[in-house]
Amino acid sequence: PLYLAPDLYSNGQRRENLSQLAQDYRAGVGAEADTLFYHALAVLHAPAYRAANAGALRQDWPRLPLPPAPEALQASAALGREVAALLDVRRPVPGITQAPIRPELRAVGAPQRRPGAPDDQLHPAEGHFGLRAQWGSRSGGTVLPGKGRTTPTPGQETTHLHVWLNDEACWAAVPAAVWATTLGGYPVLKKWLSYRAASVLARDLRADEVQEFTRLVRRLAALLALAPALDAAYAASSAVPPYTDSGSSTASG
Repeated sequence: PLYLAPDLYSNGQRRENLSQLAQDYRAGVGAEADTLFYHALAVLHAPAYRAANAGALRQDWPRLPLPPAPEALQASAALGREVAALLDVRRPVPGITQAPIRPELRAVGAPQRRPGAPDDQLHPAEGHFGLRAQWGSRSGGTVLPGKGRTTPTPGQETTHLHVWLNDEACWAAVPAAVWATTLGGYPVLKKWLSYRAASVLARDLRADEVQEFTRLVRRLAALLALAPALDAAYAASSAVPPYTDSGSSTASG
C-alpha cells in the first residue's frame, strides 16, 4: 500500500500512495514516504488509538494524527517497522523467531507431549503431528472452523492455555491474550489451525508447520508487548504543538 502501480499518469513509474496533504506534510518535516507509512502502521496498532477511534474503524477510515515534531514521527515510524517485521511471516525476527530466542518467549507456544506420557518426545511416525482436535473441516470447497481443544496451562490457569493438536501433543503456554488476538476481524491462531486440520489437509502437519505455529504465537506475543510503546508514540503524535510568544502555532497535521 506504500506505492501505486505504474499507470498513464506516472510515465510507467510507480508513485507514492500519498495524498497531497501527506506529501506537503512529509516535505515540511523532511521525511521519506516510507517513514509516514510506518508511522501510520504504528498508530493503527496502538490500543489507545483503536479504542478512541472504534466507531470510525468500524464504519470508515478514521483520521491519522501527524506528529507536530519530526522526532515524534521518526520514533513512531521506528515502532511501525517493528510491527511490520512481526506481521511479515516470511521475515525472520531475531530473538522472536530466530535464535537465540528471548528468555521470556522460550516456553511460549512450545510443542510438547502430554503430561504423564511414556517419554517427553514428540514422534511424528506415531501421529503426534496430526491436527485432529476438531479444529476444522471441509464442506465442499469451504473450510469450516471447529471448536478445537484448549485447556488451562497448569500454574498459569488464568493467563495461558495449552492448545492441543491431538490427545498426545499440544502447544504449551500460549498466552490467553495472544489466543484472543484478531486481525481483520479474524482470530489469527484459530483461523490458522482450521485450515490445517488433518481432515482439511488430509495429512499430518510437517515439523516446520508445527514450529510455524510456535513462531506465530511468539510474533503475536511480541506485538502485544509493544502496546505501551505504541500508545506512548500515539500520544506524542497527537500532542498539540505549543503556541509561540507571537501567538502563532507550529505546523501540525
